[in-house]
Amino acid sequence: MGSTMRSSPAALVLGGTRGAGAALARALAARGHAVAIHCHASLREARDLAEELTAAGTPALAVTANLREEGASRTLVHRVADTFGRIDVVAACARLRRPGRLEELASLELTAHHEVNVVGTFVVAQEAAAVMFRQATGGVIAALADGGVPGPDDLPYAASQAAIPALMRSFDAACAARNPRVRAACLLVPSPPPPPADLAGLLIARIDELRAVAP
Repeated sequence: MGSTMRSSPAALVLGGTRGAGAALARALAARGHAVAIHCHASLREARDLAEELTAAGTPALAVTANLREEGASRTLVHRVADTFGRIDVVAACARLRRPGRLEELASLELTAHHEVNVVGTFVVAQEAAAVMFRQATGGVIAALADGGVPGPDDLPYAASQAAIPALMRSFDAACAARNPRVRAACLLVPSPPPPPADLAGLLIARIDELRAVAP
């Protein structure tokens, strides 16, 4: 099993148990990628999806980590790299979204959303990029960000989503300076969001675009 897994391109999908994340995991598997499906609290769902992909002939792995914990996030990346022997794609689909009335919001809510949606994405991307820099084929890191109009109770969530495009633009510039075959980008999700399968298709197209511009 190990040698088979290491012969395939490998992807890590953050938030891969449901919605666009699960649809993307299936789409990447259909394209021949070994897939690591990340979750935080829904390990049973991650294992079920991994079993589904494995039964269809795709190497798959369920992994769990709280993206607010830096050590766990970095360990997550190393586990995927050790299992598959490489990481070619990271797709950040995980997000924290806890509505709260403006009058009742504590600053800790902004911190929590930022830690998961921005810092968690950065830590995983940074650790995965270190793996990709050593690969002749490089790799691609793509993150979803909600580009819709925020609701009246979405201030912490909306603020964190607005930071993701800038994070990924800066990350792409930093990666290109070290290995031009490692690229990063953000995909803004319109409002209303498309169905998960369609959104996964948009993500696949963005990943292909990044691969095409790499030298």
